[in-house]
Amino acid sequence: MDHRRSATAVCLVGSSKMFVPQEKPAALGSSAQWVLEFSPGALKAIGAVELPAAVGLVLPAVLGIAPALVPPAATGLVLLFVCALTMRLRRGEKATITGDLIYLAPAAFVAWGRFGPTPFTG
Repeated sequence: MDHRRSATAVCLVGSSKMFVPQEKPAALGSSAQWVLEFSPGALKAIGAVELPAAVGLVLPAVLGIAPALVPPAATGLVLLFVCALTMRLRRGEKATITGDLIYLAPAAFVAWGRFGPTPFTG
């Protein structure tokens, strides 16, 4: 699975925060306890950021339309994963940041490649 599809899957699953009560993800284990530190409204907002990021990464490739969605979607993911890293470091969860770094790196690469000084297209 390439990084774009993987990040899309993570964001689609993450967007479930808009509909699932925070107690359900918190019950999944210690790495999901962070949801208890956020209000239900904040979790819905996080999910609301993840859903358009997932759509913006995949829709242009699948349908061959709206390639302009990719750079803002990738930038949104960069911001999302930087916030996730910050939250995990603040909570002392250094062992769990690897996944966030794995998704942050390709999102940053795509955002830089599309918005950078010599943007690539396609």
